Amino acid sequence: MSEEKELVVTTDIAPKTEKETEKSTVIDFKMVTFSLADRDYSIDIMHVKEIAKASRFTYVPNTLPFVLGVYNLRGEIIPILDLRLFFNIPVPPRDENKLENMLILAVDEQKFGVVVDKIDKVIGVQRSTIQPPHPLFGDINIKYIDGVVESNNRLYVLLDITKIFSSKEVAESHAANRYQPKPQVVEVNNAIPAQNAGGGLKAAASAVAANENSAATAAKSAQKEPEVDLKFIKESLQNYSKFFVSPVNESWVKHRYAEWENSGKKQIQNEADSKQFLETFWSSCTDSWWTKEYASAVEKLLPDNSAKQIIVWNPGCGKGMETYSLACVLKKRYPDSKVRIYAQDIDLLSVSNAALMSIPSKLATDWYGSYLTKKANGEYTFSQEIKDSIMFEYHDCKNANALPMVDIIFARDILSLLDEKAQDAVAADFLEKMKGNGIAIIGENEAMPASLNFGEKTVGTLVAYSKD
Repeated sequence: MSEEKELVVTTDIAPKTEKETEKSTVIDFKMVTFSLADRDYSIDIMHVKEIAKASRFTYVPNTLPFVLGVYNLRGEIIPILDLRLFFNIPVPPRDENKLENMLILAVDEQKFGVVVDKIDKVIGVQRSTIQPPHPLFGDINIKYIDGVVESNNRLYVLLDITKIFSSKEVAESHAANRYQPKPQVVEVNNAIPAQNAGGGLKAAASAVAANENSAATAAKSAQKEPEVDLKFIKESLQNYSKFFVSPVNESWVKHRYAEWENSGKKQIQNEADSKQFLETFWSSCTDSWWTKEYASAVEKLLPDNSAKQIIVWNPGCGKGMETYSLACVLKKRYPDSKVRIYAQDIDLLSVSNAALMSIPSKLATDWYGSYLTKKANGEYTFSQEIKDSIMFEYHDCKNANALPMVDIIFARDILSLLDEKAQDAVAADFLEKMKGNGIAIIGENEAMPASLNFGEKTVGTLVAYSKD
């Protein structure tokens, strides 16, 4: 990033002095104001880390149009988005030498830079004066507006940054407390008991169903005892790891729970325990390059297909190692077809950096060798054909997805990271988007909801689900 301009940073954003007539007003909400296409907007100051000016962002291919690239912010690589493009607001031709006005935001421990026309000032208002959004703000989707507020005879549109950048659950938790005059920390904490209660109700329902089997054998009756503890396991996994126990994975959880008890443990008391409990759940080669044996198993699972184009959906692609590995296997399996992979994830930083991933030299002597090229500096990269086959996108699979009909869905382990309602909805979306001869591959320790009547084909530990 040697071409980039030096960053000009203001780390202390001080509120402007309020008018004398407002001195007696209780200020319990502060917002940073800025403009887009000569209209006034604002963001909750709690999400703003700093303001900056920069240019010459490092372009990332195959990203969405509003992603300008990535930027080195004092050693931390962050994605840069243009809010004008995100909201379909016309943008004048760019001068690459001109410094852009940026707000550096933090949402769910992730940092983003957003480009705006002009950054104005910090304004303090009463939270109670924030009014719900109105459809008259037609240039921006109303779901991204937190409210509107007037200050000094100017009307500001308050953007819901949490909903724009965060996962659906966090956004819904935020929306539930939108206009309450409470500190944000209290609002977030208030959402936690509700999650716990949901997990408890699901566990209680399972216990009721188990009690209805009064005619079961003595052996099965003896297995009912751990259900009380299993309730706690379910709630703990949800709280510490955002892992949701349901029929999708319950068989594995029960088996793992038996191992857990035999090792002398009964409860999950912290995040480290939760991580240890789940360490054998994740599919082979998760967050790592695929072994030759695993790549071969995936290849054997793929169906015959003579189509000129193979469309693949890879939700939960993470940092991209899974997607690149899958692209190589698909190229080998369908050498005469054009492969198109829609790789999606809710981790915008990972998705933005995936196309710039450095390739370890050891892959050149592994099964990846024929899909790599050596650059002038001696480093390796994937061939242009492999790169061009992948479209990395920031997207939550729980939201509407305008994908074409797909031949292959590769979605390992992501169902277990959704609540039970979302699991059913996403699995149903898989079924709807699959072509007649399409398949879906999910986690090795997951199963599709029985209500959807998928057909199954097994190769080793892998299962391909098809329309039956």
